[in-house]
Amino acid sequence: MGKILIIGGVAGGASCAARLRRLDEKAQIILFERGEYISYANCGLPYHVGDVIKSRDALLLQTPEAMRTKFNIDVRIKSEVTSIDRKNKKITVKKADTGENYTESYDTLVISTGSSPLRPPIPGIDSPRIQTLWTVPDTDRIRGFIKENAVKTAAVIGGGFIGLEMAENLRHIGLEVSIIEMLDQVMAPLDYEMAQLLHENITQNGVKLYLGDGVSSFEDKGNKVDITLKSGKIVSADLVILSIGVRPNGELAREAGLEMNPRGGIIVDELLRTSDPNIYAVGDVIEVEDFIDKSRTMIPLAGPANKQGRIAADNIAGGNEKYEGTLGTAVAKVFDLTAASTGANEKTLIKRGLKKGEDYESIIITQNSHAGYYPGAVPLTLKLLFSKDGKQIFGAQIVGGDGVDKRIDTISTTIKLGGGIKELKSLELAYAPPYSSAKDPVNMAGFTAENVLTGRAEFAPWDVA
Repeated sequence: MGKILIIGGVAGGASCAARLRRLDEKAQIILFERGEYISYANCGLPYHVGDVIKSRDALLLQTPEAMRTKFNIDVRIKSEVTSIDRKNKKITVKKADTGENYTESYDTLVISTGSSPLRPPIPGIDSPRIQTLWTVPDTDRIRGFIKENAVKTAAVIGGGFIGLEMAENLRHIGLEVSIIEMLDQVMAPLDYEMAQLLHENITQNGVKLYLGDGVSSFEDKGNKVDITLKSGKIVSADLVILSIGVRPNGELAREAGLEMNPRGGIIVDELLRTSDPNIYAVGDVIEVEDFIDKSRTMIPLAGPANKQGRIAADNIAGGNEKYEGTLGTAVAKVFDLTAASTGANEKTLIKRGLKKGEDYESIIITQNSHAGYYPGAVPLTLKLLFSKDGKQIFGAQIVGGDGVDKRIDTISTTIKLGGGIKELKSLELAYAPPYSSAKDPVNMAGFTAENVLTGRAEFAPWDVA
């Protein structure tokens, strides 16, 4: 394999490095990370802010020292790669501590530069009271700010996964919390009616919810920030968490002349090679294939990034492993509920020109998480979208208090293996009263979908009086 350089040491990069070493004990592998930390648990950061995960060290999955010792990988932290010379197969690296620049040659290069939080040019957005959460230092800074400034109120801008997790964790440590979302719902992967279940529970937990109202401007008042919304409402908070999305860190690749998409993502083939056969790319920075409709998309999730790192390593080592696309399967804890989704939602199907009743059908059912006669059963609401012939499942969403994660995983697996409604009906799933019912909610979704397809049942639209 020769000499492999990896730019970026979090999910995709660290996964690729470890796999490469397992495949070849003699290859020279150098990992560059512009920050201080590699292979840390991004997804656990909100829970450290909320003191649910008390140990900061628990977030550090691999330290640079451990990567060197266990895998004999040359890990260079505080080392920012500033340019790629494809013609001469060299990169330029800047040492953060000294400002010194040097070059390093490669046989194969892996770009895993990830993504960064969006920080649009809204007036007043540069206030030190407006923070983003993406890295371990961000977590340290937010925790320190809350403590040092006796923060009592917080506003979270954006109702996506990280925004909701931050709202819950800030509430957990006793802060008064507001969520401000430009859309008419939180959690965009869910359809509107499914998100209503979250809205109810969020407000029941004492969080103020401002929906369909974006931020017009921020004004730093010294000990607080005034947030003026498009509607003219003003929300004041001691701390603002900005969580309105991410952008791919594709500048390095663009400057190197690699093929890019309009959103700044790197275009790769099914082997995860870029337009330069000596350069691979993985993680948040790449464009992937949508598993459902085979269109091109970008889905910044940790699970796919880790798998892509492993696949790229296999192919660098001479393999021919293909990345088969992303379903976007995701789950989040939102106060007392769990929300999960896989595949396409109904909004997406409509946007793609599909018509309900002609191209697809949908059902919504409510089932208990386990047998109703066993203590502790709680309802979960499941929405399933599927083709008119029942042979393809387009997507699913589930919101409930327990058992949501295993049901979304079951449906995701069925989709990935090419199953349809018939397969959902026939799945043989583990059953005992504390865990499920003899007819699992996933089976029930299959039965109900079949009833719709055969004309035995019809659902009244939720949004028609």
